[in-house]
Amino acid sequence: MSKQDGTDRQVSATSVDSSTATILHVDLDAFFASVELLDRPELTHLPVVVAGKSMRSVVTAANYPARKYGVRSAIPLSQALRLCPRAIVLEPHFDKYRHYSTLVMEIFDGVTPVVERLGIDEAFLDVSGAGLIGNPAEVAAVIRRRVQEQTRLTCSVGAASTKFVAKLASGRAKPDGVLVVPADQTLAFLHPLPVGALWGVGAVTEEALTRRGLRTIGDIARSPLSAIQRAVGDASGLMLHDLANGRDPRSVTTTSVEKSVGHEVTFEVDTVDADVLRRELLRQANAVAVRMRSAGSVGRTVVLKLRYDDFTTITRSRTLAESTDVGRRIYEEVRSIYEALGRHNPVRLIGVRMEHLSQGGDQQLGLWDEDDNWREAEDTIDAVTARFGRGMLRPASLLKAQAPHGDAQNAHRIDYEPPR
Repeated sequence: MSKQDGTDRQVSATSVDSSTATILHVDLDAFFASVELLDRPELTHLPVVVAGKSMRSVVTAANYPARKYGVRSAIPLSQALRLCPRAIVLEPHFDKYRHYSTLVMEIFDGVTPVVERLGIDEAFLDVSGAGLIGNPAEVAAVIRRRVQEQTRLTCSVGAASTKFVAKLASGRAKPDGVLVVPADQTLAFLHPLPVGALWGVGAVTEEALTRRGLRTIGDIARSPLSAIQRAVGDASGLMLHDLANGRDPRSVTTTSVEKSVGHEVTFEVDTVDADVLRRELLRQANAVAVRMRSAGSVGRTVVLKLRYDDFTTITRSRTLAESTDVGRRIYEEVRSIYEALGRHNPVRLIGVRMEHLSQGGDQQLGLWDEDDNWREAEDTIDAVTARFGRGMLRPASLLKAQAPHGDAQNAHRIDYEPPR
């Protein structure tokens, strides 16, 4: 598996036969950090970390010079600065990331109509019908050139006959490279890689496999399916055995299914103040509802996330009788979950998430909709917001205190259905 710091970069020769590698995985290189460096080109060759101002922030992104010190996204900023004391910290700007993401996705759409977006900075492309541009390697070159010319950003491309191998290949090609894995070279590419490179293998699964002497993907492929299933379970065992043998029937799909919508915040100072926590739950519940309504979706499962001062993290969920996009309903349910937990240690992070989403048009309301009055009020707030901007109307309880300032990168998040 690629170290993601560029030290084990592998790229293809221009003479490679890419005719069977019609699935591309395109991934922008250190996207958030690279966007920030567009305005600070003098920092390009220095270690740069993107994070909020607070030392309690977590790292949103790190450029390749910082990654060579072991800095990576999602670790605490304080840890990043211990690993790389000379790192330069830049604050994130999510409006810029959305802008450049839109530009890049338009480039993809100009190459092929079969594009499967994976969040803000990567996508699968099926280029089997892009013959007018050239073979897959030539299409990859066109994409990389257009991205650089139109955005000044770089991207890496993996080309293969399956999605799994294409994604692995793009990681090996980073930064700013192309790696083509022809269909007949799939197993030769896969089998030397560590088992941790397999999709779905986390630390626990990797330990279970290595404990049985299964250290490479080739070890998985050569083992009986029953042995793998005894190690990790029937379903996971079958999936890993198939992937290890180059079997991945998934096609590139043009629709991305939203799995959940959530907001969370890390407090500047750990708190046990129940009023502060309830106000934050209300703020997040309303923000989640706004995101859902703007996407035309409703959700059925409310999830509370809490992280305490000792970094213990818990999640609790409750499934509703009917789906909703009403902030008040979400708040009442998540507050009830919170209060049912009883006493709390000091809270470092709190979050609200809605799962089991569906399109709003699929929602069937009962004869008497208990949330009808709140829905009407929130529709009015949406209308005022659309005309005059956010913040013109808000629940009265949120006027008592400003929402706590936490990590901007954690304050609004959408999770997408992982590739299957």
